[in-house]
Amino acid sequence: MPNKKLADARVELALANRIAANEGVLDTFGHVSMRHPDNPQRYFLSKSSAPDMVTPEGLIEYDLDSQPVREPGAAQYSERVIHGEIYKARPDVMSVCHHHSPAFMPLIATSADYVPVFHLGATGGIKPPYWDQHDEFGDTIMLVRTPEEGASLARALGQHRMVLMKRHGVTITGTSVPDCVYRAVQTCRNADFQVRGMSIGKVASLTEGEVRLADEITGKTTGLIRSWDSWVRRLAKFDVARAPSLKSTVAPAKPRRGRKTRRR
Repeated sequence: MPNKKLADARVELALANRIAANEGVLDTFGHVSMRHPDNPQRYFLSKSSAPDMVTPEGLIEYDLDSQPVREPGAAQYSERVIHGEIYKARPDVMSVCHHHSPAFMPLIATSADYVPVFHLGATGGIKPPYWDQHDEFGDTIMLVRTPEEGASLARALGQHRMVLMKRHGVTITGTSVPDCVYRAVQTCRNADFQVRGMSIGKVASLTEGEVRLADEITGKTTGLIRSWDSWVRRLAKFDVARAPSLKSTVAPAKPRRGRKTRRR
């Protein structure tokens, strides 16, 4: 009998990649993964594909050494070790997103700290660490392809939610797939606000206490669910014709009952 829980999780992960692309987090590159819901020693990541083309059928199951559990018969992302090594180092992480969002690149290019400038920006924390691949590995092609490079990135991440990668991009984690996408979207919006604010003057940061309290409620209110449902609906406007299986699970709003008017 098919595992409905796993099937639903695979659909959710495919949606996550498409949502992240539709919301401007991912472009041609970048990817979202999830830890296997039934086996913490495995994870799922799409075959090498543009994020807005990811489907449940195109997901590959990996062990934590980022080796496919079975022959995938498809090209694989070369940077999958980012995901495997983080899952290996952080048992609490259930989803990982690696991206190169334009919102972050001015900060990445200048090694500027990420500053939470509004309440939803708390999802990235205060001063998330930077990782410089060159420090340990010298000149490279700037892709994280070996287990050693992935493990180095995971060490830099530590217990933080997010790590900034010099001259490369961002990797962010979540306690679930929707949580990871929510953090990815909101931190990108915060980075955009921060960079625009810096063009006017000095930006003010949330305090450490404000960041802690604002971040604590991320999964405790309807905000995450409300955002996810909105992003699914927005995606459906563009995506349903091409991928009808990826639809929002939210019931459509019932039409309002109004007074009947007589025809004149």
